[in-house]
Amino acid sequence: MADSTYPMPGSLAEAPRQRWSQAAILEWLHSWVTTVDHKKLGILYMLYSIFFLLVGGVEAILIRIQLMQPNLHFISPQVFNRLFTMHGTTMVFLVGMTYIFGFANYLIPLMIGARDMAFPRLNALSFWLTFFGGLLLYYSFIGGGGLYGQGNAPDVGWWAYAPLTSRAFTPGHSTDYWALSLIVTGFGTIGASVNVVATALCMRCKGMTLMRLPLFVWLNVVTSALALITITPLTAAQIMLLIDRYLGGHFFDTQAGGSAVVWAHFFWIFGHPEVYVLVLPAFAIANEVIPVFSRKAIFGYPAMAAASVAIAFVSLGVWAHHMFTIGMTSVGNAFFVLSTMLVGIPTGIKIFNWIATMWGGKIRFATPMLFCTGFLVQFLLAGLTGIMLSVAPWDWQLHNSYFVIAHFHYVLVGGIVFCIFAGIYYWYPKVTGRMLSETLGKWHFWLFVIGFHITFDLMHIPGLLGMPRSIYTYEANRGWGTLNMIISIGGLIQAVAVLVFAVNLVWSYFKGKEAGNDPWDAWTLEWAAASPPPAYNFATDPVVTSRRPLWDLKHPEDPDWKYE
Repeated sequence: MADSTYPMPGSLAEAPRQRWSQAAILEWLHSWVTTVDHKKLGILYMLYSIFFLLVGGVEAILIRIQLMQPNLHFISPQVFNRLFTMHGTTMVFLVGMTYIFGFANYLIPLMIGARDMAFPRLNALSFWLTFFGGLLLYYSFIGGGGLYGQGNAPDVGWWAYAPLTSRAFTPGHSTDYWALSLIVTGFGTIGASVNVVATALCMRCKGMTLMRLPLFVWLNVVTSALALITITPLTAAQIMLLIDRYLGGHFFDTQAGGSAVVWAHFFWIFGHPEVYVLVLPAFAIANEVIPVFSRKAIFGYPAMAAASVAIAFVSLGVWAHHMFTIGMTSVGNAFFVLSTMLVGIPTGIKIFNWIATMWGGKIRFATPMLFCTGFLVQFLLAGLTGIMLSVAPWDWQLHNSYFVIAHFHYVLVGGIVFCIFAGIYYWYPKVTGRMLSETLGKWHFWLFVIGFHITFDLMHIPGLLGMPRSIYTYEANRGWGTLNMIISIGGLIQAVAVLVFAVNLVWSYFKGKEAGNDPWDAWTLEWAAASPPPAYNFATDPVVTSRRPLWDLKHPEDPDWKYE
């Protein structure tokens, strides 16, 4: 590819130093609050996600301290239920749903050679809706009791099964804040999803066909399409819940002809595809990191793209495996057993392709690759326990036990959080112009992986021994005490690891090694821009002729890397 067809943007001019007067600070804050730049909005999404990751982590540590020993009363049962609810809601909706659009907002226009998202103002609106949704949820700590009542957070679990959400069971307004916050963040998700799909399909640079799209973009398009389908039943359920609570509706009131099972169906029609909404962007990060650090092109690009679409399609028909114990017919149980097992096929294709990419490669175990390697092992184990739980008789024994909690966290933490860390270490140089410390990064990885396995490997055992999820405390003669002590210690080790990560982020921003435009010798278009990229991304629109335009430009003599 000739240089004339692939313009490289110039470096950013050095801005003159300004004294940080009050006016300058206000102007700087105003520029972030009113921005429609996709890069700034991506950073805001990520800061929001990291902040609530810390908040949700503190809530998890408090839960684990309470369960460290039998008959412990570190916190009250009421506070435990509120922490349980807020931890789950925070991690799924305020961490998981926001990291998706943080990475997508920042990277997709750069990867496809565009100057911004398709709808910049909608992009800003989507973020601020999500932002205020999170504030609404946490305002319940103050306003949940109503005008004259004592404030409290919702205590209905992140799934909020009816009739626990009725006015009789949950007086006050804490549940209302929970429902309203999810409605508001849901509209933010819809706006962001529309933007991602429109940008990827309509804003690509010359030569960027669909089969030349980076897999990161492919998977985010699939994720956004899936989010558009699944967020609507959740929003409908929240509206019906508020109608029940304030307008005399009886959608979920079993004593007035309603059905609590309707809530379960509506919630899990969202809730299980939501797992794939969260994990497909994690796959997207792995698809970029693993080839670069293996020094090999991704194995089976068409199969990876097709498997992503297949996962999204099949995931829409598996929701009721959360409801095997609810009293469905044998035909219904059999259908959801088979559909749940079926989703393992395209997922297995992905794992095979990642391993095949690494096989025979010149692997460099920098921190991003360490986290992706941990992700591969842990997601495989999570998939195996998921297949176990897809078998209805097995699920009948272990439903609502700590075995399910262990499986769920193996997916969310062992899969998604590990990939989030990999993505941050990989793209932090592009965003800030500085490298994160490899020494601190490896401390972060090894502490986190050790703490993770101490916690979630052992958590399967009390589940097999009959320990229920959501339990506040337990008797000493149950035989769970020692295991819970070790599990909680593993959680504290993970907290130390996240603290190391936070120190690394801040220290490297000011003192980190300068990164340059392409510190990893990568090949997608974002690494052609300056670090950090200018407001316009590219001075002139790039032109690409393969899936790896940067590699072809830097290594035209290497025929082993040519493919179409």
